[in-house]
Amino acid sequence: MGKTAVLTDSTAYLDKQTLEELGIYTIPLSVIFSGKNYREEMDLSTDAFYEKLSTEEALPTTSQPAIGMFTELLQELKDEGYTDVVSVHLSAKISGTLQTALSAGEMVDGITLHGVDSEISCAPQGFLARTAAKLALEGTPPENIVAELEKIKAQIRAYFVVHDLHHLRRGGRLNGAQALIGSMLQIKPILHFEEGLIVPYAKVRTEKKALNHILDMLFDDLTAGNVNEVTVIHANNRAGAMQLKEKIAEQHPTTTIQISYFGPVIGTHLGSGSLGVSWY
Repeated sequence: MGKTAVLTDSTAYLDKQTLEELGIYTIPLSVIFSGKNYREEMDLSTDAFYEKLSTEEALPTTSQPAIGMFTELLQELKDEGYTDVVSVHLSAKISGTLQTALSAGEMVDGITLHGVDSEISCAPQGFLARTAAKLALEGTPPENIVAELEKIKAQIRAYFVVHDLHHLRRGGRLNGAQALIGSMLQIKPILHFEEGLIVPYAKVRTEKKALNHILDMLFDDLTAGNVNEVTVIHANNRAGAMQLKEKIAEQHPTTTIQISYFGPVIGTHLGSGSLGVSWY
C-alpha cells in the first residue's frame, strides 16, 4: 500500500503547530528587497516584512521557489517511504510555483507528485492543504484526495479589500486601468479570485461599505447553513480583523471564526492594511 505526503508552499500561511500536527511539508516563496532575497517566514517574519515595507523606498518583488528545493524534498520523502505527494499551491495564474513542483515531480523517480492548483492563496489554500493532510492520515488514496479538493474548491468563497491598488497594479496582478479608475474615483473595489486571477467583484465607495457588503454575503451563507469555517485575513491590520471577527460573532455567536494573515509574498501585492474574509 502506498504512503502519501502532503506538500504546500509558504503562502498557505499555516502555523508551525498545524504543520507539525498534520505532517504537512512546505516550501517557501521569497520576497526581494533591494536585490536581497528573503524566504518568507524563514529569513523574514511577517511583522518584520511590513515594517520593512513601510521604510524601504523601493517596493519589493516576489520569487517562486527554485526547482532544486522541490527535487531535494521529493528525494527525502521517497527515502522515507512515501510513494505519492499531494502538492497544493497558490494559483498557477499568479505564480509558477505549481508548475515548478510538477516539473520536479517528473525529475524524481519512484515517487508520484499530484499537483493541485488552489486557484487562490492564503487561508483558503491552507484549508485545502489541511483537508488533504487529514485525508492522507486516514489512508485515503492520493487520487481521491485530489478529487475531494477539487470539489471543495468550488465551495470556497473569499473576498478582500485593499487600502491602495498601487501594489496590485505594479505587480501586474490587477489591470492598470482598473487600478487607475479606482484611485481617481476613491472607489474601494471588493476583489476576489476568479479562475485563478484577482479581479474586481464589486465597486463600492468606501472601505466600510465594501466590508459590510462582504459580511452581508457571508451572513446569507451562514443563515442558509452552508458554512463550515470562517477566516478573517489581514495585512498588518489585526485591529481591523478583530473588529470584523466581533461583527460576525455578534450576528452568529456559534460560528467558529479564525484570524489569519496575508504574509510577505501576498502582502507585497496587496499592501499593508488589507482585509479579507473567506469561508467554506
